[in-house]
Amino acid sequence: MPARRSVRRTARAAAVVALVATAAVGCGDRGGLEGAGATPTAVSPARLWPDLRPASSPAYPYAVATRETVKGVTVPRDDIRKVDPVDVVRAEIAAHPDDYGSKGAYHATVDRVRECEPGGVRARCPLLRAYYRDLTGDGRAEMTLGFRLYPTNQTAVRVYTVEKHRLVQVLADNDAIIGVELAGRALIERSPAGIAGYEYRTTWIWDQDRRAMVFSRDEFLRTGRVPHGREPSPSASGAAAPPSSATASPSASPGASASGP
Repeated sequence: MPARRSVRRTARAAAVVALVATAAVGCGDRGGLEGAGATPTAVSPARLWPDLRPASSPAYPYAVATRETVKGVTVPRDDIRKVDPVDVVRAEIAAHPDDYGSKGAYHATVDRVRECEPGGVRARCPLLRAYYRDLTGDGRAEMTLGFRLYPTNQTAVRVYTVEKHRLVQVLADNDAIIGVELAGRALIERSPAGIAGYEYRTTWIWDQDRRAMVFSRDEFLRTGRVPHGREPSPSASGAAAPPSSATASPSASPGASASGP
């Protein structure tokens, strides 16, 4: 189970604060073309410390990938749409007792999942709507699931595919998430940045060699006006925006499904 996202967010928090505190205020858009002045002479990159010795250990592994065969769940006629999402969540709970047991970080999720069964209180069921879209490029749809984790109030995001008649988990991530989008074959998670007017956007894409969705990009983007007196407003976030996408809106109906366009 991935506990890595909080580590990554903590590691970059100091850099984000420094970026916002030192960025210049951008000029307003007047709606017309304006001269930018003389074009500066192009300067090649300056290589710093050319004699620096290689590090003795690799950098923090941002390109995290998860791959795991789901035990106890069959795929009728290899059709992933016929798999019950509730059964998939139950299988994860059974496979990870350290996370969902009585002393696990997500122990209260177990009781909530019981509410997804017939006769349960649907308002307490943590399972969000399932979405189906081809994320691997093989012409068949993958299943994207989301469910709330208790008592942490995080959201679990999972992607599953079918290989050799088996259900295989190819993405597993837990985080404080405010939105998830499917853009082409990429999955984008939006999370609060802790600084007013900004958010994190994490992109996952299919890696054919690793046979899993891998971490591709982590961006710190401005999303709105920063309240006066909070933090200076940078003219740019320094990161390219992800491609346009359709927001995958969760549904309160557990086990429901929707197909991507």
